[in-house]
Amino acid sequence: MTAVARAEGERVWTAVFILIMKVTALKTHPRNKAQVKLYLDGKFACNLAKIVGTRLRVGQELDEAALARLQKADDAEQAYERALRFLASRPRSEAEVRQRLRQHEVSEQTIDAVLERLRGAGLIDDQAFANYWVENRSTFRPKSKRMLTLELKRKGVKDAEALGQALENANDAEAAYQVAAKRARRMSALPYAEFFRKLGDFLARRGFDYETIQSVVKRVWSEMRAADEGATE
Repeated sequence: MTAVARAEGERVWTAVFILIMKVTALKTHPRNKAQVKLYLDGKFACNLAKIVGTRLRVGQELDEAALARLQKADDAEQAYERALRFLASRPRSEAEVRQRLRQHEVSEQTIDAVLERLRGAGLIDDQAFANYWVENRSTFRPKSKRMLTLELKRKGVKDAEALGQALENANDAEAAYQVAAKRARRMSALPYAEFFRKLGDFLARRGFDYETIQSVVKRVWSEMRAADEGATE
């Protein structure tokens, strides 16, 4: 047998073993309208995100490589949808989204693609997240700059410029006063020494330094006493 004949024979056998499948149906998933059920050669093959399913048509032929590409695209779409659900409750840092997807065993390559897509859509931005976090804390649960910095770093925001910009207008004295004034109402009957100790410990757990604590506790105590005297008169 000549070399040419052998080569032709090898091509024939290769062609024989390439599995070709025909798309016979695409049906909307009965419990998840965002998915379609793919049928190949009359049998159910897999579920696909609807946006991935739009690439197909009944009668189209697929080989194994094409099916693998579809499933890879579906994995990426499913990961993106999972990230969107995670972002629905509040803004997140990139590190938070990455960690959540890792928990669901999404590949690093797919995670990178999802994060790039989210950045492009303006849905993740560590600077915007840091600004949100500081503003939210200032409104509902004031803490010191040191504590806010630690929290943001735990959330994965480690860029010094982003941290600096987010904390630019944070004021430890004002934040400590907001916390102390509210907490002090529960301690109004205490003697000064115990008042100072308990309120000071509370502020220390929020990350405020001793100098700030001392000044704020004295201020709150004085305002409480002045209010009591005014009420008596």
